[in-house]
Amino acid sequence: MDRSGFVKLAVIAFALVLVSFFVRGIGRIVLETETAELLQAPLAVIGFGLLVYLFIRATLDAVGLWPVEDPDA
Repeated sequence: MDRSGFVKLAVIAFALVLVSFFVRGIGRIVLETETAELLQAPLAVIGFGLLVYLFIRATLDAVGLWPVEDPDA
């Protein structure tokens, strides 16, 4: 994975978490609370899991165990 791919994944992860909040909020207006939570949960879990993966990957890059390639190199 290069740095541009890392940044793209980070933007996607933050967008998924943000969209999950909007889905829950709008879902509570239109649907019942339990249904809104069921619609929101997969987006939040996938987004949060991706953020955890990216955090671990960045930590391993900082330590030098699993480097993220620089596309200019």
